[in-house]
Amino acid sequence: MTTDIDSAPATDIPERLLLGSGPSPVPPRVLAALAQPTIGHMDPAFADIMAETIALLREAFQTENRATLPISGTGSAGMEALVANFVDSGDRVVCGVNGLFGERMAEELRRAGADVVPVEAQWGRAVPIEQLLEAAVGGRTDAIVVVHGETSTGVAQPLEGLGDWCREHDALLLLDCVTSLGGHALRLDEAAVDAAFSGTQKCLNCPPGLAPFTAGERALEKLGRREQPGRSWYFDLSLVLDYWNPGASGGRAYHHTAPINMIYALREALRIAVGGDWLPTTWERHRRAHHALRDALAVFGCERLAPDGEQLHPLLAVTPPAGVDEAAVRSALLDDHGIEISGGLGPLAGKLWRVGVMGAGARREPQEQLVTALATLLDAEPDEPLAALAEGWRA
Repeated sequence: MTTDIDSAPATDIPERLLLGSGPSPVPPRVLAALAQPTIGHMDPAFADIMAETIALLREAFQTENRATLPISGTGSAGMEALVANFVDSGDRVVCGVNGLFGERMAEELRRAGADVVPVEAQWGRAVPIEQLLEAAVGGRTDAIVVVHGETSTGVAQPLEGLGDWCREHDALLLLDCVTSLGGHALRLDEAAVDAAFSGTQKCLNCPPGLAPFTAGERALEKLGRREQPGRSWYFDLSLVLDYWNPGASGGRAYHHTAPINMIYALREALRIAVGGDWLPTTWERHRRAHHALRDALAVFGCERLAPDGEQLHPLLAVTPPAGVDEAAVRSALLDDHGIEISGGLGPLAGKLWRVGVMGAGARREPQEQLVTALATLLDAEPDEPLAALAEGWRA
């Protein structure tokens, strides 16, 4: 029997080259995985898929943490899970704030009842390590929280020394690595990070909807010492882990219905991101892509916001050329060329272009498309910026 719904045409979706702050380009392999038949969330075959996804996530995070899984929700759900599980009301938490997502983290901590000690830096600069540690020694500190890849500014936060200090002082080091995971060098165990979250829609080139998450034993020990359940049932790792990582018993306890097809997609995206390439090779490709595009855009008069040494490779934030209506150019890029880039946020609104250099977007071909389109819109010759891009890729 054919119904009107069966015969209705698919909704027309415009074709876009996603070179903004996220989501990023989704490869055909990942889209094909997303379209596979749905099976039950307690099906043994799905358990095998879950196990492979966990193993690949550990590789992406560079960790051996038992508690590694994708949280059902976007990157912001990962932030909620991080705070709900490892920050108690009354905890003193030092929080680095140098952009929009540092501000969001501080607000989430306040809503959890934490005594938040913000350590602020100018938008476009990393938070100095010595200032974070100086704030931490100002009183009993339960956690230090930083954003490793600040998406609003294109800044990468150094971590050196934070994990060691936390271990010496019985504090946790908690990390937002939404935009850095898979695209910027990050070894969680080596950096002594206790728990971290990310998002699928950045360097992993998966649709938004899952938050890769990992927690080490020190964080889990704090969770286990709670006398009362945490404020969130949905994000309670003590319950969720019985579904994702049931341990020696092998019995998988139902918690919630996992987004099954999204996990298919994540597994395939991870196979590409950390399985197809050796991860350090992927990091190096993102580094080269970042610097090549920076050099090409500099020909137009764009200047990177982050100074050398503090740049986030998967996100290039630049000032538009002088005298250019940045919003009008972004709109024309999308409408006339099908290319998406992002504008500035907060105090940088109207003053910044944020260009994604993520996964499949961290390659020469899509960058050539962007540079050529910008040359057309800026009424400039494309030869010089394209030559700078090519030279950057050879470097």
